[in-house]
Amino acid sequence: MPLPSHAPAVRPRRAILREVGLRDGLQSIARTVPTADKIAWLHAAHAAGLREIEVGSFVPARLLPQLADTAEVLAAARALPGLFASVLVPNLRGAETAFAQGADAVIVPLSASRAHSLANLRKTPDEVIAEVGRIRAARDASGSRTLIDGGIGTAFGCTLQGPVAPGEVLRCMQGLLDAGADRVSLADTVGYADPGAVRDLFAAARRIAGDRLWSAHFHDTRGLGLANAYAALEVGIERFDACLGGIGGCPHAPGASGNVATEDLAFMLEHMGVATGLDLPALLALRGRIAGWLDGETLHGTLWRAGLPKTFVPATADRRAPIPSSLPDTASRA
Repeated sequence: MPLPSHAPAVRPRRAILREVGLRDGLQSIARTVPTADKIAWLHAAHAAGLREIEVGSFVPARLLPQLADTAEVLAAARALPGLFASVLVPNLRGAETAFAQGADAVIVPLSASRAHSLANLRKTPDEVIAEVGRIRAARDASGSRTLIDGGIGTAFGCTLQGPVAPGEVLRCMQGLLDAGADRVSLADTVGYADPGAVRDLFAAARRIAGDRLWSAHFHDTRGLGLANAYAALEVGIERFDACLGGIGGCPHAPGASGNVATEDLAFMLEHMGVATGLDLPALLALRGRIAGWLDGETLHGTLWRAGLPKTFVPATADRRAPIPSSLPDTASRA
């Protein structure tokens, strides 16, 4: 079934980036970063202007020892003014821990690919939807104000299953909303998306979810991460996940190079005139510290190699020269 045609471009003037390195990035490497370094990362990210950060995941420590200190990192995040701290939870038990610890949001992952869902969570997509219903009931009964975000992964294809029908992605999204998710997000987990597919799927998703369609999560596996973010921006998406140094990935995507780099995405947006509120030199300085903490690990991204161009002006400064509507006569006679 074809997707509805996308709406005309409605590029936002502002965008919000959620830093996911402390969860998505660190869970993808074997090294366990000391809690003190994670908290230093958190504080530096906040100082650079990041106000949404995914700080960890409440999963059994035997499965992800890298994230065993999520409660401590979350406590540090809650002490920072204006910071919206989210955690990933795979089930009701993890969500209950997040409610008790005061997380601002829980992200419940759902793979639209049935094969990926079974490999990653040992649940079918519909079983995850049912789990979200239980999480919503527990949240409401507890009096918690934590938001529930249904994150739909493998939305553009899967290394295990192959194609994932857009209709199935939209069906899962509607199921999450019906089960009680406060918002939903779409992720290109394995780097299969292209800008045309992104534009069409996000436009169709907005027709169903409206403002409850919250964010876009792209990987730069095949070099299309920024192009895909731009396509989502053009249909009105204002929130993006990203990771300093472009680390992170999926164990079921061999060769994946990680998430879109926070510093690269922030630079693109600011250079286009889309304000992010981020201090790019501070982000680059933090990336350098992360490279030290992760010495020996491969980091990605490109801005750090060449630095900011001399022509760069932050979007909030609005000092860019206007583009003439026509060429001067001398140019036309050349």
